[in-house]
Amino acid sequence: MASTDTTTKTGPGHGGTVADYTGVEAGLDALDAVVTQRNSTADTLRQKVLPPLLGVVLVLALWQGAYSLHVTTAYKLPSPLDVWRAAEDLWYQGTLFSIIWTSVWRGLSGFVVAVVIGTPIGLLVARVKPVRAALGPVLSGLQSLPSVAWVPAAVIWLGINDSMMYAVILLGAVPSIANGLVAGIDQVPPLFLRAGRTIGATGLTGARHILLPAALPGYLAGLKQGWAFSWRSLMAAELVASSPDLGLGLGRFLENQREFSDMAGVLLGIILILFVGIAIELLVFTPVERRVLRNRGLLASGK
Repeated sequence: MASTDTTTKTGPGHGGTVADYTGVEAGLDALDAVVTQRNSTADTLRQKVLPPLLGVVLVLALWQGAYSLHVTTAYKLPSPLDVWRAAEDLWYQGTLFSIIWTSVWRGLSGFVVAVVIGTPIGLLVARVKPVRAALGPVLSGLQSLPSVAWVPAAVIWLGINDSMMYAVILLGAVPSIANGLVAGIDQVPPLFLRAGRTIGATGLTGARHILLPAALPGYLAGLKQGWAFSWRSLMAAELVASSPDLGLGLGRFLENQREFSDMAGVLLGIILILFVGIAIELLVFTPVERRVLRNRGLLASGK
């Protein structure tokens, strides 16, 4: 008499029980499942807001302690309150936001143009071997060249104007963006490209729908580095070049305070430059990066 117990039935040609296969399938489903547990507001504040605040408080405490202990003269190391008063002076003069915006606008607009130029260059270098052999080492060399080295040449070529500023930004950012895309494309599995050719996604269509999405993590890393180079290049240009036609940006403000021997103003300029860099990272690149990781199943949706 045949048994009706399902645990004694075997899969076709494999010798395992039905219960065994059911258990394996359940285990695989559990591995594929992503736990989506949203953190409470208190947990978010404790995990993401409190640590940076504590870091800032620690730096301010050490700074104030060094000032109070007279580690060096107040001329060289003003107190945090002195720097705060320098910021208040700019606020009451109505120039604080205009100084920040002058540099932010130049940096972001130059970065956007660098992305438009660097992306096709990266695609060509990554996919065309002769182009890679010719331009690959050049891009790597340009990426390692300090941005400030381009300022004297740009001044001679274009004069002291906005065009010079943007030229320095592009020369600093385009190689990083292109190299980031090349690195991302190099990590794309060949199977993706073969699958794209199978469905007819070749040329620009394949680059848009197959190559760029697959290379997105490396490309995004290149974009982040490109923004860092854009911002550093701009600050170098503003520090060196001076003209009433350029307006007053953060780099020029920093150099002006150095010429006035105003250390509180110098530290304020450094803090504002740092603040803008961190703000762009948190407001632009971090959300995009988290979305990319989440879409690839590398980050729980509740995080």
